[in-house]
Amino acid sequence: MDSKFFAVISRMKYISRWSLMRNTIRENISEHSLETAFIAHALAVLGNLRLGKSYDAQRCALLAMYHDAAEIITGDLPTPIKYYNRQIKNVYSEIEDNAQEQLLSYLPEDMRGEYRSLFFHTDEDEQLWRLVKAADKISALIKCVEERQMGNSDFSSAEKSCADAIHSLDLPEAELFLEEFMSSYSLTLDEQC
Repeated sequence: MDSKFFAVISRMKYISRWSLMRNTIRENISEHSLETAFIAHALAVLGNLRLGKSYDAQRCALLAMYHDAAEIITGDLPTPIKYYNRQIKNVYSEIEDNAQEQLLSYLPEDMRGEYRSLFFHTDEDEQLWRLVKAADKISALIKCVEERQMGNSDFSSAEKSCADAIHSLDLPEAELFLEEFMSSYSLTLDEQC
């Protein structure tokens, strides 16, 4: 039997983010997931090197790669809707769980256990998921900064909301990333090189 898991996962490139916003540059969940993985890995490395943590940085990156995979089935529900109230949030969580189960069903049975832990939070990975959540928010902040740099003021309030959300996580690794790396996103290519 042919497994369609990776063919379906490859469709991440067709799911657009920020659907309620005017975008200067379109972003899909494949691009976002890769950027989130880079950042999650960096957060784990910062935690290990500077804060005495013992994170599995590679696993953290892997969790981030798959963190939005359910959106292949659900689409990217805009944040204002997803978090409008507890009832909608709970129902959407159930929809995401069902979508993740559907994705897992596309794998050969002997592989499902390995991938299940990439989709569903476990106590063992709880600290890594906190880093992935922060990386997800940082990736959103980067998108807002890039849009503002392109003259798109539609992202101004989203930029503030993203920054506030990151700070509210109370995660030293995220604060270190913001302090050391965020200002570079406002530089031109010539200034970066």
